[in-house]
Amino acid sequence: MAETIFNRIRVMRNLFLYITLLAVCLVQFRGIEAQTDSSGETNKTQFKFGLYYNSYLNYYGRTDSLGSSGFFPLAELWLAKGFYIQAAPVFISNALSRFEYAGTVATAGYRYSREEKFAASVYFVKPFYKDNSQLPQSALKGQLNASYTWMNKLINLTAGGDIKFSDQLDYGLTAGLDHLFRLEPGQGLVLVLDPTLNLYAGTQRFSKTYFKQNNILFLPGTPQQETENINRLALLAYEFSMPIVLGKGKFQLIANPSYIIPQNLVAVANRSDLSERGKQTFYITAGVKISF
Repeated sequence: MAETIFNRIRVMRNLFLYITLLAVCLVQFRGIEAQTDSSGETNKTQFKFGLYYNSYLNYYGRTDSLGSSGFFPLAELWLAKGFYIQAAPVFISNALSRFEYAGTVATAGYRYSREEKFAASVYFVKPFYKDNSQLPQSALKGQLNASYTWMNKLINLTAGGDIKFSDQLDYGLTAGLDHLFRLEPGQGLVLVLDPTLNLYAGTQRFSKTYFKQNNILFLPGTPQQETENINRLALLAYEFSMPIVLGKGKFQLIANPSYIIPQNLVAVANRSDLSERGKQTFYITAGVKISF
């Protein structure tokens, strides 16, 4: 039973890895890309297309044993009043596969901001993986996310949460601090930098099996195997990042160097295959985007 539950955790962790890659990158960049639009026309229907690369895929600092990187083109349709839909096919590369198509992730959401005082967003992520993909299948059915940011001249404060749908419900919480800098170096260029600190928490469900010595009076008894089911909300990671957007007209160059520190990794004694793999990691997400 313990091994089955740990396998389920490992399956969900690896699948969330790719969902989190898209969701985290898009949320961070979406919050600052509007600051690079010199036209100020942010409330109209737009089509955007981007190409993105992530140097080291991770789920809150949890990684696979192959150290995979990811590449995904992203198509976005932004409607009036802040509604949008997105689709991104995901390709992975590692020591065993140079460039493998894993499936497509679709997102639909709504974002609202008011006079640089606050911003709120809600979006739903739905993965569509091919049947013969090497990725674990059918663990994550969808993910609902919501966040609220209070903005001021000193520091922006963000609080968010998510619900992950699979054969059970899992919950996540996010808290963040950031301060946005907008520069105009000339020649129509706009540069936005957003140093950010995020804290991630989420539910963890697993079993811990151990042997307990039951003594009879003063005589040692027979060791008995016992299993304890753990269901807890735990801190998953700290992350420091610096989203950067350089824009001119319809074009944007995007980069997000990040350093993540995982917390509360699930470990199984003498079973590295069942334990969560993670370490303090520097990685970067980079891309280019054009608006039509």
